[in-house]
Amino acid sequence: MHEETVLHPSRTGSRSRSKRALALLVCGSMVLGVAPAQTPAAAPAQRAAPAIASALNEQPLTLREAAQMAVLKNPEVLARWHTVKSAEGERDAAKGGLYPRVDLSASTGPERRSEVDGRYSRSWATLSLTQLLYDGLATIREVRRLDHATRVRVFELIGTSEGIALEAARAYFDVLRYRELVQLAEENFIEHRTVYTQTDDRVKARVARAVDLEQITGRLALAEANLLIETSNLHDTTARFQRIVGRLPSREMPVPAYLAQGLPTDPATALAKTHELNPFVLAAIENVRAGQAALETRDSAYQPRFDFRVKRDQGRNLEGVAGNSNATVAEIVMNWNLFNGFADRARERQFAEQLNIAKDVRDKTCRDTRQTTTIAYNDIVKLHEQLEYLKAHEGALSKALTAYRLQFQIGQRSLLDLLDTENERFQSRRAVVNAQQDLNIAYVRTQAGIGTLLPALQLARLDTAMDEEIRAWTAGADAAQQCPAEPVTVYAVDKNALVARALQQAARMPMPLGPATGPAGPGAATAAPSAPAAVTAQAAPVPAPVAPAATDQAVRNALEAWRAAWASQDIATYLQSYAPDFVPPRGTRDAWEKQRRDIIGRASGVSIALEGVTIAPDKDRTTTSFVQVYRSASYQDKVRKTLVWRLIDGRWKIVRETSEAAAELPPK
Repeated sequence: MHEETVLHPSRTGSRSRSKRALALLVCGSMVLGVAPAQTPAAAPAQRAAPAIASALNEQPLTLREAAQMAVLKNPEVLARWHTVKSAEGERDAAKGGLYPRVDLSASTGPERRSEVDGRYSRSWATLSLTQLLYDGLATIREVRRLDHATRVRVFELIGTSEGIALEAARAYFDVLRYRELVQLAEENFIEHRTVYTQTDDRVKARVARAVDLEQITGRLALAEANLLIETSNLHDTTARFQRIVGRLPSREMPVPAYLAQGLPTDPATALAKTHELNPFVLAAIENVRAGQAALETRDSAYQPRFDFRVKRDQGRNLEGVAGNSNATVAEIVMNWNLFNGFADRARERQFAEQLNIAKDVRDKTCRDTRQTTTIAYNDIVKLHEQLEYLKAHEGALSKALTAYRLQFQIGQRSLLDLLDTENERFQSRRAVVNAQQDLNIAYVRTQAGIGTLLPALQLARLDTAMDEEIRAWTAGADAAQQCPAEPVTVYAVDKNALVARALQQAARMPMPLGPATGPAGPGAATAAPSAPAAVTAQAAPVPAPVAPAATDQAVRNALEAWRAAWASQDIATYLQSYAPDFVPPRGTRDAWEKQRRDIIGRASGVSIALEGVTIAPDKDRTTTSFVQVYRSASYQDKVRKTLVWRLIDGRWKIVRETSEAAAELPPK
């Protein structure tokens, strides 16, 4: 009744009670985050509430720590872990069908029978033990199916942990990204405000036009809008970080090194590892095995069921017979369904189609992960190169902007020139920041696509009872059948050819005479026509280097096709890389081909890396030299190999092959 006392203080005779109730109302409002309008003193108390969180945010937070918190505490991961525990319980429940079953039944009460005069009491108790002898292996196969289903849940737990770690890393780098972008937007606002002040002073001094002030006013408003957008993006990214990790980011978040450890050196190897390690691919394969076990279980419906049963009956006044009665029975019970309306056949077709669905889902999952890994791996390569160009662009614009500012102060540059260059430099700096963080995320995406993000970050995950078994798991013959590890051929830009075309185009075009050319004097005008002639003279021999560059790329593509065919055990494509007149170092061509077919065909887990590739064209032949690192499940070596190529019918083929021992391989 304290609420009534507070709302109606005139009805109580105790002033102290009213004060306590009012204090309770104020404190309650503070807890709910709403302060009463008549108590402005509550505002400082609200600011003191986040003191603990603020102290926590003062401590630096690394990428590994953020990802670890997400993997261990994210509700999505915990839900997957509980799903694993549920599947383990279901499997253990099915195992109970293999053990004896003991039942006790008893009853007592009055009974009246027509053939017996009067009413009497009866009692009865039965103790039975039933042991399954044979049920067409239905129980064993059901346990096997549920065992596969449990592995599916474990792989899904690992995949979800990898996905949450990826999202945590993405949120981490995005927070770093938008913090830098906010800082750039602040600096951009300061620069525009400085120019605005200078322009305002120039207009007041009547050395600049009023339209210049209008122009810088609009640009200043745009800079303020950009700053507002970046702060809003930082707010949204921080909220996403809080959702994934479970806490707010720290003020100090160190930038980690590229997550490149353990990444393959070529896309084909990355795809092969994706098929072997990606947890969602492995879950799809295990789901196929569960479907196969479910289909095999349907065979048990055509078999009889045998149970061994021991039963002890004991009663009094049973069936109208006065006195005690006891009975002990040991028996084998058979139950065999002979006809049930063709339901078993229909169920068999149902489970066969479900198995086909599982296989289709497996192949789709494999293709999806192949695409993810391929794109992420290519992003690493391209962003490295793109980042260098963006940094060069930013550096050139910074130098130009410094010169433009000096020229603007002495009246040699217009305000529009200065503002355009200022904006372009701002956009170039934003592009560098975005590319840098995109590159960091590309490394993380590639690790997650392969399925090695948790080991790369040295993260622990929630354990299960099947962890030891999972470490020894292999796909075997159940791997995806329509998802080869074929990398996408990247279009190679021939920059030498493009430069040659640009020079030829420049030679055909007259040199433009801008406004700045006129005051240079007649000497400049006289010299102008000679420039195209000089360019034209140089343009003719420029296409000559195009052929070696194109040859290098074509030979490099042929070398990669030879390596990929060997790694994927595509013997036909591998042998087609050799010219018809190729002579092996030892023995005949037929004996060499037979030996290569045997070696490549029986190998498993093959990975081949080519290091330090050099290409040396010489007349009609091209020589490639490299260090070949070969690994398989049973053998590994490292040799220095030289291949001599010749162009035959438009294709580069190997005419000679030599190899020599290289440095020893480090142990795996």
